[in-house]
Amino acid sequence: MSKRDYYEVLGVSKGASDDELKKAFRKAAVKYHPDKEGGDETKFKEVNEAYEVLKDKQKRQRYDQFGHAGVGGASGGSAGGNPFEGFGGFGGQNVHFDFGDGGLGDIFGQFFGGQQQQRGPRRGRDVEVSLRLTFEEAVFGLEYPLELELEDECTHCKGTTVEPGSNLKTCPDCKGAGQQTRVMNTMFGPIQQSVTCETCHGKGKVPEKVCTVCRGKGTERRKTTMTIKIPAGIDDGATIRLRERGEAADGGGVKGDMYVHISVKPHKMFTREGDLILSEAHVSMIDAALGTEIDVETVDGTVTMKVPAGTQSGTDFKLSNHGVPHLRSDRRGAHIVSIVVDTPTKLTKKQKELLDQFKKGSKKSIF
Repeated sequence: MSKRDYYEVLGVSKGASDDELKKAFRKAAVKYHPDKEGGDETKFKEVNEAYEVLKDKQKRQRYDQFGHAGVGGASGGSAGGNPFEGFGGFGGQNVHFDFGDGGLGDIFGQFFGGQQQQRGPRRGRDVEVSLRLTFEEAVFGLEYPLELELEDECTHCKGTTVEPGSNLKTCPDCKGAGQQTRVMNTMFGPIQQSVTCETCHGKGKVPEKVCTVCRGKGTERRKTTMTIKIPAGIDDGATIRLRERGEAADGGGVKGDMYVHISVKPHKMFTREGDLILSEAHVSMIDAALGTEIDVETVDGTVTMKVPAGTQSGTDFKLSNHGVPHLRSDRRGAHIVSIVVDTPTKLTKKQKELLDQFKKGSKKSIF
């Protein structure tokens, strides 16, 4: 089956910027996440695969030039997706290399260097979580309880894949090497490709008797309860990366990461600009002229603020240390209060007479 174009998968143009790619990936990942109602695991994996290639400049360049074949993926043209299939006779040389990420750079690096790459432990799947916070929660932070259904370590075998009471034995397929060698024909001639043993997943050992609960995976899917610490001052659109809080890897290895995407609900009174909180306060024309004290609502509660005589509409006043905490320090920003002077629209006859007298009295004599 032919793979879809990676740009089409993410819904972006070929010239999309890194920021556009990231936004498109996050949107699609949230939409298709299999743990979400209406999610689609197949499309979720397709989105992850597309982003993993396009976010890497070198892989993206190879993909733009060679398509899926340039990044080690089958494009439908051949059963294995091998861009060198059918080429041979390069002096009859038998060249040994390990494909790494399956790209052209690995081929040439191994051809000239001749060194076999060391593979790290298997890694579990990353997890995407979206949290919607209130304005105050984002300002002050909180510990957010989560219950997710994740692939986690098998409680029966503790991730060993071995039935308790049984032992490990040497892998019969790779003889304990953890790798197997395959020969493929390329433009350079026959090439030996070292691949991780599919039976033991590179460990060189297999269970004498596999775990009866996880069937040798080392993991099981179950509900997991955790608490995520949201730092004070987190902003709308921020992403928190929690290392090794994702899903466990089959057969052991390192857990994937968890990415927590934050959105913040709008507040009916406050807006935010960086570490500043902005709001408006209304005063009457008389109070603005004569001066007054008013109660101002802040995220810390009600604060009394002095409005000097002669204050004009649009004048800003600063309430220090009532804004948003800095993420990397104990300091807080300010709360900026913008004054709105209300002009009366309905006056009694007596009020009009008094204002008229004030108007006449305020005129300067030209003599």
